[in-house]
Amino acid sequence: MNDASPYEPPKVWKWETENGGTFAKTNRPNAGSTHDKELPVGKHPLQLYSLATPNGVKVTVMLEELLALGHSGAEYDAYVIKIGDGEQFGSGFVDINPNSKIPALLDHSTPTPTRVFESGAILLYLAEKFGALLPTDPAKRTEALNWLFWQMGSAPYLGGGFGHFYAYAPEKFQYPIDRFAMETKRQMDVLDRHLADYRYFAGDEYSIADIAIWPWYGALALNRIYDDAGEFLDVKSYKHVQRWTQEIAERPAVQRGRMVNRISGPPEEQLHERHDAGDFDTKTQDKLEAAS
Repeated sequence: MNDASPYEPPKVWKWETENGGTFAKTNRPNAGSTHDKELPVGKHPLQLYSLATPNGVKVTVMLEELLALGHSGAEYDAYVIKIGDGEQFGSGFVDINPNSKIPALLDHSTPTPTRVFESGAILLYLAEKFGALLPTDPAKRTEALNWLFWQMGSAPYLGGGFGHFYAYAPEKFQYPIDRFAMETKRQMDVLDRHLADYRYFAGDEYSIADIAIWPWYGALALNRIYDDAGEFLDVKSYKHVQRWTQEIAERPAVQRGRMVNRISGPPEEQLHERHDAGDFDTKTQDKLEAAS
């Protein structure tokens, strides 16, 4: 489809704040804080500042899985960062993550509090801290890290590429949608071919690779993101991804992790803040499991 008025890039690009789009206010071309705001601090050593986007869900699922394995030191406080309101540009948040993206973790159990940002780095940090959810066998460990870093490099094509132009851009254009739909389907085929031979991404062992990939590609397989884009992309045809997705979705820790810092969708699936396991009341958890 040809645009009657093709865009001609200027010699020097300038930021136009009125360019529209669902997330137009969440980004800007310069770093640093825009306002002073301290972050709340709860009772546990691990303090998480996040939102239940796919990247945020990775970390809350990881923490809930660690707690399910009996690692009491993984107890955490989780606070919402409303990226639509620009809270990621507050001074306290920027001190933890100079990139102003969720999630961000502060570990107060170390002599000097340790900041950890980027979701993949947080998963690896927690896996090494607690000695869990990362294979100890060198070959399997490497395979888990292969897929962890695959996810970190691939998801921007799904989210910032396909998801943006299909669901969030102020206007729909065929070229970018076709371009990123093709890449997203290629990625799904990569996953499907691997899962045809293995139960999980590191083989027979559930790991941080699965925890990283599921909130993005599992959500797509379940048709939960981007205006029901699953039908457009024919996600049901990836039968091995579907098998893996359903298995992960049935894990209680995954169901709990999906709820934390969620501020949209069905109320029974939302837990805006999380401070201990008692925050998941029985009624809410029963509803969530019934709906999964």
